[in-house]
Amino acid sequence: MNLDHTVVRHRTLIVEGCDGVSRDALLTGLARRHGYTVTRASPDLPHVDPVRPYRELLQHDGALAVDAGLVGELVYGPLRRGRSRVTWIQAFDFADAVAERHGAFVHVTAPVPVLEDRLAASGASAAALAEIDAAVTGYDHAFTTLAEHAPVLTVEEEPASGGGPDAEPGRGEAAPDPPVTSFARRLPRIRSPVPDCAEHR
Repeated sequence: MNLDHTVVRHRTLIVEGCDGVSRDALLTGLARRHGYTVTRASPDLPHVDPVRPYRELLQHDGALAVDAGLVGELVYGPLRRGRSRVTWIQAFDFADAVAERHGAFVHVTAPVPVLEDRLAASGASAAALAEIDAAVTGYDHAFTTLAEHAPVLTVEEEPASGGGPDAEPGRGEAAPDPPVTSFARRLPRIRSPVPDCAEHR
């Protein structure tokens, strides 16, 4: 499935991926080729209503792509603090609002060895490196659950051969679109939340 053909169906894109995943090229392409307004959600979530800043972003007119961290809170909150500041009910309500705005979640992924190399190169702690597998599994579970409420597109990074995971295309070459998997169909409703990622520590 071609990403360019897929994204034009959606007025709103909530772009997320675990630590080590590169989202900048995707967001830049959405802005340049498709006219999306790109915004980055604040990592500081209000205590009483942590999803409020995300809901406020949806009031923007026109095509909107959000470099988000709401799913990241659902995954890393339990991993690092034992709990998420965002409840599943709040996440479901937000996903419903995304769907109502003709939107979708975009789950950006990369192979675990690529994530390990990037995090190690950035000076990540041993604890951060040790939680990669649990984080990848947590994102998969979270997006599968959120797909009950809004479409989910999975975009896998493909490192350029011979140039390392973040190699730039050569002069005159267009960067290939990453493959996209669509989970736009509504899945049967699952009443229970995803398993607590803390058990993978």
